[in-house]
Amino acid sequence: MLYGLFRKGKSMDRLSEFIGQFTWTDSLDIFIVAIVLYNFLLILQGTRGVQMLFGLMALVILFIVSSSYELYSLNWILRQFFRDFFIIMVILFQDPIRQALVSVGRAGLWSRRRGKTTEGLIEEVVEASWALSKEKLGALIVFEKQNGLLNYANTGTKLDSLLGADLLYGLFQHQSPLHDGAVIISGNRLNSAGCFLPLSKSVEIHRHLGTRHRAALGISELTDCVVITVSEETGKFHLFHRAEIIPLVGPKEMRDGLYRLLIAESGITHNRRLRGDKV
Repeated sequence: MLYGLFRKGKSMDRLSEFIGQFTWTDSLDIFIVAIVLYNFLLILQGTRGVQMLFGLMALVILFIVSSSYELYSLNWILRQFFRDFFIIMVILFQDPIRQALVSVGRAGLWSRRRGKTTEGLIEEVVEASWALSKEKLGALIVFEKQNGLLNYANTGTKLDSLLGADLLYGLFQHQSPLHDGAVIISGNRLNSAGCFLPLSKSVEIHRHLGTRHRAALGISELTDCVVITVSEETGKFHLFHRAEIIPLVGPKEMRDGLYRLLIAESGITHNRRLRGDKV
């Protein structure tokens, strides 16, 4: 018991010594590192870097277990791996690191926060999609939610403009140089057009659904985004979310689905009267 009190007193002395040596520069150091890590994690959202980060965390846990239970062979292998940990981090996360540096250069690191998707924006998308459907012009429209789509938006042409039905309709005309890619909407703005998305490798997707639908399913498998497609062959609508394909009969179903996933789930009340409006 006396030994326990002695050890406890010794620990308190060390704690007091640590607090006494803690200065405002240490607080500033911790604050800056926290901001850098937070924004780095924001950039990782919606990328494969998230899976790699979880994989590294699993290796760290395995290393702790191997040290605790004296698993010498496993511990030696992991120790060799973590010896060059920072070099490995740079190799694995080179794309997010590059994006972070570019964001800092254009002061974009602080502008990741985006506005909410509004009812008016949804109405513009529904109106444009209905017009494209009647002319059997294909479309691929992606709504960003919590997971960032910055790495996919960078594959297209940056627009960062207000979204209107006429603009969206014009982008998917065959004469438009951007018609063959995806449009990415962030909050209440049209972020980029002509973007390339990862194709799904699922064998369960129907064979009559083409590359546009496979791309929509692919991005919905990796992120929490909401995707609308208009078929070029049939003019039919599909909604994709969380690797689920939802056929839509018409504009009312599209409007209801977008309201539910983009507005209702965000806790924003919307005007129920609009749900009955016709395009």
